[in-house]
Amino acid sequence: MQAGLISMSAVTPALSGLAGSAAAAASAGSQAAAPFGDLLTDAVGQVNQLENQAHAAVSGLMTGTGVDVHQAMIATEKASMAFELALAVRNKAVQAYQQVMGMQF
Repeated sequence: MQAGLISMSAVTPALSGLAGSAAAAASAGSQAAAPFGDLLTDAVGQVNQLENQAHAAVSGLMTGTGVDVHQAMIATEKASMAFELALAVRNKAVQAYQQVMGMQF
């Protein structure tokens, strides 16, 4: 049970990385902020890393190389949650773009 709590706390940077980076960039003011494209690239990289970890955990479970069922399940849920967050951000960005394109000047 303890290993599950430690593994679950590892998802916090991946899921809040985009929100934390955006908040830091917004509050930077006169300081140099990272471009928005770099923030998105980093977020997609984190989602990909979580997916690779989940794939490795499931493969380890199937081959019997010492991966517990709960570890594989936690890894797949982390990857799923990160993907859903990335998908929601993408949908909001597309929606905002469509609203801007629909404006009349």
